Amino acid sequence: MTRATLVRCIALGFVLALAACASSKVVTRNASSSSAPPRVSTPKYGATAVVNRGDTLYGIAFRNGIDVRDLASWNGIGAPYTIYPGQRLHLYPKNGGSVASTSPRPVGAKPPSSRPPTTVPTAPRPAPPPAAPATSPIVWTWPASGDLVGSYVSGDQTKQGIDIGGDSGAPVRSAGDGVVVYSGAGLVGYGELIIVKHNDAWLSAYGHNRMRMVNEGQIVKAGQQIAEMGHTGAARDMLHFEIRYNGKPVDPLAYLPKR
Repeated sequence: MTRATLVRCIALGFVLALAACASSKVVTRNASSSSAPPRVSTPKYGATAVVNRGDTLYGIAFRNGIDVRDLASWNGIGAPYTIYPGQRLHLYPKNGGSVASTSPRPVGAKPPSSRPPTTVPTAPRPAPPPAAPATSPIVWTWPASGDLVGSYVSGDQTKQGIDIGGDSGAPVRSAGDGVVVYSGAGLVGYGELIIVKHNDAWLSAYGHNRMRMVNEGQIVKAGQQIAEMGHTGAARDMLHFEIRYNGKPVDPLAYLPKR
């Protein structure tokens, strides 16, 4: 092979390699296409709730820490979520649920030993880090003036929100735009309570009021007075304030503006 022929072969190979690279596809992952984690309420298998006069589906869902959409779906209730006194609601999916089972022992396998197993000490696992708060599209505002007299504690059924001290009759204001989905005194421990729905996922609750000033179905704006502070169901005048995401309480201080 002559030198000129060798040079032409090398050049031809280089051109073919470039063509192959140009025709190949590069697959990229679109980060924005990943779907958000699904809404999952914690079912209370075997538990039911009987509707009393004055109850609403929002109130029952709130009392049990369940997203109202899940509770409605589990009981075949469509919007606008009408329920009736005496109706029994399942607090779990009626056609689902995990069932404990055991697998049969393979033929010829030896039965388990009757002696207790040897316990091997293991190092304690570190506690998982706290989950980051969900991002909220709501522009939250403080629902009342006054000192913080009670804080949110994750997992504590008695501290699912914050308590704001004040004088009897002080204004209680909606923490965001929304619609009133509960206004009553049927939830034990909350006294005169108002629940505002801000969108499908976010609710806020205002408890221990002296007087409620809004009715269910009423549209409210952020900063609008909805109640007067009191101590119904509490030992002192204060507002108990909760924010709930998909039915679960979250720390309001993670969302309210810094004072």
